[in-house]
Amino acid sequence: MAKKVACIQSISVFGKLRIHCLSFVFGAWVLCKKLLKYVWNPKGSVNMLLRDTPPSFLVDSSIGQHKHVKLKVIKLHYVESGPKDRPLILLLHGFPDFWLSWRFQIPVLSINFHVVALDLKGFGDSDKPTWRSSYKIETILEELTQFIHSLGVSSCIVIGHDLGALLGWYLVHQNPSVVNKFVAVSCPHPNVYWNTFNCTYNYQWLNYVQLPYLPEIDALNEDVKIIDQYHKHLPAKDVNLEAYKYTFSRNEDWTGALNYYRNLSLFKINERLEQTEVPVILISGAKDQYVSLENIIKSTEFCEFFKLKVIDDCGHFPQQENPEVFNNVILKYLIDKSSLPNPIESPSKRLFHGLFGAVSNTVKYGNSVIGTVQKKTNGVVNSIPFTLNLNNVKQ
Repeated sequence: MAKKVACIQSISVFGKLRIHCLSFVFGAWVLCKKLLKYVWNPKGSVNMLLRDTPPSFLVDSSIGQHKHVKLKVIKLHYVESGPKDRPLILLLHGFPDFWLSWRFQIPVLSINFHVVALDLKGFGDSDKPTWRSSYKIETILEELTQFIHSLGVSSCIVIGHDLGALLGWYLVHQNPSVVNKFVAVSCPHPNVYWNTFNCTYNYQWLNYVQLPYLPEIDALNEDVKIIDQYHKHLPAKDVNLEAYKYTFSRNEDWTGALNYYRNLSLFKINERLEQTEVPVILISGAKDQYVSLENIIKSTEFCEFFKLKVIDDCGHFPQQENPEVFNNVILKYLIDKSSLPNPIESPSKRLFHGLFGAVSNTVKYGNSVIGTVQKKTNGVVNSIPFTLNLNNVKQ
C-alpha cells in the first residue's frame, strides 16, 4: 500500500532558525525605538482608556443570535442567522478582528442561507487559551471540523477573510469533505501567503511577533493604536472602531491572536499534493496594501476549479469597504445558476480567462501581472480582455 502523503509539512530547519533569530533582531530594534521615543518625549504616550462595558450592538440580536458551543476542550462563540434548513455558510474573520467583520454580510446572506459568523479561538468571546501549543494548525482544523459537525451538517460553504481565509486554505487541503465551496478574501494560498510579508514593515512584524509577551504589551500601547492602523477604512470615532478597541482591550485578547502567526509561519501545504477539487473563488481589493494581486493569481495554481474577482476602490477589507459589490459577487457565485460555465472549455483556457478578468479590474497592477501571466504561458498571452469568464468551474 502506498504511503499517504502528509498534507501539512513543516518548513526547513534553516527557515525556522532564521525566523527565530530575526525575532530577536527586530525585537531589539522595536525596544530601541520605543526607548528613544520616550527619551525624546516622556509625556508623549497616550494612556489606555478603560473599556469595561461592551457597546450595546455587540450583545443584542439585531444582526443575529449570539450562541456558544462547547467542543471537546474549547468553547466557541458565534452569531447565527437565517433558516437552519438552508445550506450553511461559515464566516471566518481575519486579524485583528472578530464576528463583527461580517456585519454587512450576515443580514444579506441569511435571506437564502443559514449563516454562522464564528469568533475564532483566541478572539472575541471564544475561549482564549494562552499556550502556543493550543494553536497548532492540526488542532485548529480539527476544532473547525468539530464545530461544523456540531451545527448538524457534514459540510458547508466557507467564506474566510485574511487569517480566516488562511485557515480555510489549510482546511480544503486537509479535510476537503467538510467544505462545499470556499471563498478566500484578501488572502493567497499558504504556500504563497508568506510572500505577502516581503515589504519591510510586514516582514519586521512577522518576525517580531515570534517573541513572547512583548508584542502583546506593545499592541495595547497608545490606546490600542494597532487597531487604528489595521482598520484605517473606519472613520475616527466610528462606533465599530470603539467596538474593536473594546474587544482587544486586554493583554489576553492578543495572545491567542498572535499565536496563530507564531505557529502558522512554520508550516506549508505539501507541494506534492494535487490541486484542491473544492471550488474556490478568490476576492481581493484593488488597493490592498497587504496582499499583492500577483500572489492572488499565483494561488490559482493550487485550485482545479476557481473564479477570481478584484473589487475596485477597496483595500484589505472589501467586505466592509464596498459591501454592496462584495455581497453581489458572493451571491452570484453561490446562487446565480445562469453564471455556470460551459464544461466543454479546456482547463488552460479557463486559467487564462480567470487571470485576465482579474487584471482588467486593476490597471495599476497591469504590467507586473502581465509579466507573471506571460511567464506562466511562455509568452503566448499578449492581450487582456475586460471581463471575467471562467468556463470550467465545478459547482
